[in-house]
Amino acid sequence: MAGLYFEEFEVGQVFKHPWGRTITESDNMTFSCLTLNVQPLHIDHEFASKTEFGKPLVNSLFTLGLMIGMTVNDTTLGTTIANLGMSDVRFPKPLFHGDTIRVRTTVKSVRESSSRPKAGIVEFEHEAVNQHQQVVAICVRQALMHKRIAHAQA
Repeated sequence: MAGLYFEEFEVGQVFKHPWGRTITESDNMTFSCLTLNVQPLHIDHEFASKTEFGKPLVNSLFTLGLMIGMTVNDTTLGTTIANLGMSDVRFPKPLFHGDTIRVRTTVKSVRESSSRPKAGIVEFEHEAVNQHQQVVAICVRQALMHKRIAHAQA
């Protein structure tokens, strides 16, 4: 399914994105090193083994990016102009190598853009759960979306 246009979103609409993604050690190491996040809690098994978690944690910014990325196909693929911001980002439970996440999205608000008559703003709440149905990440995202008629005229 391609992304939806502004007019196709309704407050309270829920998307249960159909795929899951198992996070590998390579995912976590590569992301942490590419972003120069040398926090040993993510990349050093020996260090992490002595923490309360006993093993490396998945980098929370990888989790955030993956969670939002997993929503794009159903919501904003080809129909978004830009992300305007993300807020209320939380990580209530840790993620570890081998965990699998699934994501659901709820439309929190829909409003016309005051500066762009051919666009509107949709506020999404994304929530990721692990294989035990524990919430591991939440974020509210605001996206500037094309209106169908305006996009068709472009």
